[in-house]
Amino acid sequence: MWIGMVKDCTNSIIQVNVCGFKMGIFIQVISTIAACYLCMTIGVIFTWPSCTLKIFESGNTTLHRPMTETELALFGSLSSIGALTSTPFTGYMLDIVGRKSCIIVASLTQVIAWAMIAASSQVEVVLTAVFMSGVGGSGFLIVPMLTSEICQESIRGSMTAGMMIFYAFGMLVSYVLGGLLEYKMMVYVCLSMSVLGVVLLSIIRETPLYYMKKGMEEEAAKSFAYYRHAAVDSKVVLEEMNALRRAFNPIIEEDELSPEEQKLKPELKDTEQKEEKERLSLFNFIKKSQSTRKAIVVSLVLMTASLFQGLVVVQVYAEPLFEEAVPNMSPTVCSVLLAIVTVVFGFLGAYLTDIIGRRPLIIYSSIAAMVCCVILGSQLHLSWAPHWVTAVAIYMFAITYTLGGGTVPYVFTAEIFLPEVKSFMTMMVVEWAWFCNFVILFIFTPLVSAIGLGPVFYLFAGVCLFTSIYSIFYLPETNGLPVDVIQGLFLKRQRAQKY
Repeated sequence: MWIGMVKDCTNSIIQVNVCGFKMGIFIQVISTIAACYLCMTIGVIFTWPSCTLKIFESGNTTLHRPMTETELALFGSLSSIGALTSTPFTGYMLDIVGRKSCIIVASLTQVIAWAMIAASSQVEVVLTAVFMSGVGGSGFLIVPMLTSEICQESIRGSMTAGMMIFYAFGMLVSYVLGGLLEYKMMVYVCLSMSVLGVVLLSIIRETPLYYMKKGMEEEAAKSFAYYRHAAVDSKVVLEEMNALRRAFNPIIEEDELSPEEQKLKPELKDTEQKEEKERLSLFNFIKKSQSTRKAIVVSLVLMTASLFQGLVVVQVYAEPLFEEAVPNMSPTVCSVLLAIVTVVFGFLGAYLTDIIGRRPLIIYSSIAAMVCCVILGSQLHLSWAPHWVTAVAIYMFAITYTLGGGTVPYVFTAEIFLPEVKSFMTMMVVEWAWFCNFVILFIFTPLVSAIGLGPVFYLFAGVCLFTSIYSIFYLPETNGLPVDVIQGLFLKRQRAQKY
């Protein structure tokens, strides 16, 4: 009898723990969706030039006058400039006011941008609104940082990759609305969507890491309790708090030593470690932490290589590109299909990051993207096959890029830096990414005029090959690992190269 009662109690406790775990996952997923919604609204307005470019340059423009050639170039690239200017400031404010406040401000900029477009037909106002929407592009810094800090390690990769899925879904929405609605109606719909994005952020709470960095351990524990759907004094929350404390207390002075050498050195007491950390400024921390320096180099190279694989050009200039490459097919239909492909395989890429790992995904997808670029470039250059082959090659390129270059760098950057420097380092990577976006969009049209559309994709193929080779030699696998272990991987790879 007593044995049966004990079994029943044990089974009840297990069921409660399982239900709490599932509810915690649900809360993390819903919060991630609310945060990633910002990326969707960014995708809508960043892709908006694709379906309005011809209207704004025509004599029958909806604006007070047609845009000049320079204004059209700015129309496609001002959003990147806006993101370039706002990202450093956002990186600073993330540790001052918190992740939640920053994401609310970034969402409000989208509302302001669409309100300006709805209220005026002046070319200058529209260009200013596009710049304002780019200011909200700092969401690409905030969202992956927030999601990586609230989600547990088993789903961290998939949730962080959700940012790019929602961005691709925003592209799809922009293409569909541009094809179905007249200009003013589309603007009002997009304005309403942006307002909804601000409202959704009410379900998000501040991240535990921010509270811990501010010395608010009690608030950090409450944040963990909310996102894990557990009691503040539960085992789950205590384990998460201990893991966060370990991340805040790395032995940065001994980065260059092996584990065996570290055992021979006398350990510092906890109070001594704390005092030493407090004396270190940000740049001194980076100077003393070799693993941090190694991580930022790998992250910057990986992000640069992935962006210059070239899909961002295809996305922003989708309709005119399809019109030139596949003249016997509707460019709007082709653009919508491109966005659908990107969304569908974005989900697959997010799933695979936690199943097969980040490293194999970027290596093999980059090789496949290289093959697609060679086929596409030769077809555009030599016209050796029917036009439908061009469309298929573009879609295959989008698939292979989305699985690797469009997913892995953002997940990788969000999980490799120590808490002391995470905001600053992530800001540097995202700022560099926006600069690369601006450069590739700005030089694309002149480059096509100089060497032709086909040879441009040969260049993209070369970058894809470089990405794969670099990842083989320098990219560590970070799947399911805490940040302190990930930092150690950079040192292990360096020591292995020495011998």
